[in-house]
Amino acid sequence: MGVKLGPIVSAVEIGFEDLRGKVVAIDGYNALYQFLSIIRQPDGTPLKDSKGRITSHLSGVFYRMVNVLEEGVLPVFVFDGVPPEIKAAEVERRKEKRTEAAEKYEEALEAGDMEQAFVYATQATSLRKEMVEGAKHLLDLLGIPSVMAPSEGEAQAAHMAIKGDVWAVVSQDFDSLLHGAPRMVRNLTISGKRKLPRKKQYIVVKPELLELEKVLSELEITQEQLIDIGILLGTDFNPEGVKGVGPKTALKLIKEHGSLEEALKHLDKEVFFPVKPEKIRKWFLKPEITDNYVLEKHDPDFEGTIDFLCNERDFSKDRVSKALKKLTKRKKAIDEEEKKKKQQTSLDVFFQ
Repeated sequence: MGVKLGPIVSAVEIGFEDLRGKVVAIDGYNALYQFLSIIRQPDGTPLKDSKGRITSHLSGVFYRMVNVLEEGVLPVFVFDGVPPEIKAAEVERRKEKRTEAAEKYEEALEAGDMEQAFVYATQATSLRKEMVEGAKHLLDLLGIPSVMAPSEGEAQAAHMAIKGDVWAVVSQDFDSLLHGAPRMVRNLTISGKRKLPRKKQYIVVKPELLELEKVLSELEITQEQLIDIGILLGTDFNPEGVKGVGPKTALKLIKEHGSLEEALKHLDKEVFFPVKPEKIRKWFLKPEITDNYVLEKHDPDFEGTIDFLCNERDFSKDRVSKALKKLTKRKKAIDEEEKKKKQQTSLDVFFQ
């Protein structure tokens, strides 16, 4: 779901060149759900191989990560472990919503409403264990490290950014800011031309950078107050938030009263939280994370990638081979460009 902070936080549009040479931690489940939702047939059917296995997520991982690697960006995928106890009710709620969406998808297909069918198909998206394992295997073949978080992947990715092991967290959700990530990048895994939901209109989506220090400074709040704003709006642990309170109102309430508890005293309504706010706040400040990970990138296994995607999952060998050749060519060009920069820097120092 993610905290809806968009209207009150400012993002700066960036290009891939701004991320060149930098290591970024990608929220694995967030990215895979994006690929599964976006990469579908017009009627909402996901891509599948001859055995009926879904391959939309593999297509997204391969072609998007090849593009990212081509630009000299170094990705690391971080996957969710066991959901925290305080998220149990939300996990169950999401299952029910997916089941309901799946039923509506079948109804829309029967009615011949392909536009609605596509919408419900994306809402019914489910990420199964074998799909995650397939994605991890492909990442390994591409030389991209993956980290298994003990609990929430986004919390683990934020921890890695705080330590300085990665430069930024990549996610569509703003939760990593609540976890204290110094930087987060949005739209990296979905940049390009995208169709607007339920409209025959396309927009160009570009990567955006948000910096926590800048966000807090502009809003004139603390990290704890940002979390309190998130709780008012709704998090994965209290998805409904406070009815009638949007981002601007939440910011105003916290700035005026200092904390969530004080702000609630000034609302003319009773508010129910399925999880106590102090527990939610504690989770964002001190989530379950680990330092037991290794970020070792290795050269892509081109033959292994072709065997897995083309021989096992029925991808076009011509398209996959072209993408891999393009990656090799682009990587050589970037390496040469970086080499020239280093040589120029050395000369500049010499002649000072």
